[in-house]
Amino acid sequence: MSMNFENTENAFAPRSTMELKKAHFLFSSMGNPWLTKMGIQFTNFAFKLHLPIKGLIKNTIFKHFCGGETLEEADRTANDLSKYGISVIMDYGVEGKSNEVEFEKITESFLHTIRFSANKKHIPFISLKVTGFARFELLEKINRNETLQPNEQAEYQRVVDRIDKICALASEHHKMILIDAEESWIQQPVDDLADEMMKKYNTNDVIVFNTFQLYRHDRLDFLKTSFHKAKENNYLLGAKLVRGAYMEKERLRASEMGYESPIQSTKENTDADYNKAVEFCLLKIDRIDLFVGTHNETSCMKAVQMMSQLKIPSNSPKIFFSQLYGMSDNISFNLSKQGFQVSKYLPYGPVKDVIPYLMRRAQENTSVAGQTGRELTLINKELARRKSAK
Repeated sequence: MSMNFENTENAFAPRSTMELKKAHFLFSSMGNPWLTKMGIQFTNFAFKLHLPIKGLIKNTIFKHFCGGETLEEADRTANDLSKYGISVIMDYGVEGKSNEVEFEKITESFLHTIRFSANKKHIPFISLKVTGFARFELLEKINRNETLQPNEQAEYQRVVDRIDKICALASEHHKMILIDAEESWIQQPVDDLADEMMKKYNTNDVIVFNTFQLYRHDRLDFLKTSFHKAKENNYLLGAKLVRGAYMEKERLRASEMGYESPIQSTKENTDADYNKAVEFCLLKIDRIDLFVGTHNETSCMKAVQMMSQLKIPSNSPKIFFSQLYGMSDNISFNLSKQGFQVSKYLPYGPVKDVIPYLMRRAQENTSVAGQTGRELTLINKELARRKSAK
């Protein structure tokens, strides 16, 4: 099957010319490392001083990368995407909480999201981070295999109970839960939790997905181990494949603490492992549901071509492609146009609480080679097309 990721008419069909011009300004600004750094510092400073900048942020970077401040606002954005055959992953973007009261509040918000999306086909996924329900320090201690005190054991059991309650309700309403990957020094308890939930809820259909960050040099082998573990224990594997989100932090910590970095030595090695992981999952598709989460056009193309070779239909309910809302629309909308299942990551939440997510988007677009330039090239191409079509 041929796939054209250059078709900007499809890619930007939902966006007005004014919205495209705003996006052009946004990506141009993020393409400047100095400007991005200063913008992040100013934003953090302004919020600390309670300066009235919420409106500016909401109408620029927030509007481009987020679905809204509330679940209802995000649902309106999701409805707009559904007109183009694209579903969403609801991602409550609030981070950095660290006490039991906040953890319970977040749990209730997730349960509310599942109930809210119960009869909405355009919301098949809910994304969660275990650090939204557990203290980072507790996960670190478990990762180090240290003995927990009785109060810590009870605390961890509450974490398990929260995740289990969410997965149980998701299973009841036929929604899928994506458990995000985290930093390597807390990843083991996250993986153990994901395995526990998959074993419990992935017996007939895949409800729970674990995330495999292929920028780590050990994750391709871990994916294969996870598959065999699932097969031996008679449950299905949900595999969300991404490249990774903590590269600079991981390398810095490894350097400072004197251990081998878990990150691949080159981007080429990451790309190779990512494509091998996609191939592995497609060859085992009878026992794996695959979530191809990437902005890499080559990886998406390889996945499409392999699906064709294996005679897997483009609309297979076992395979989803995904990109972040506000990015790589040329991949998302052109895949959807050809009948593939595409789901956009749609963060939502109060502007102030979603700032950490937005800052990462700004930093990633500055640091990822070629991404900002690619977005700008496509926007320019579409603006020129629209001008010539008048």
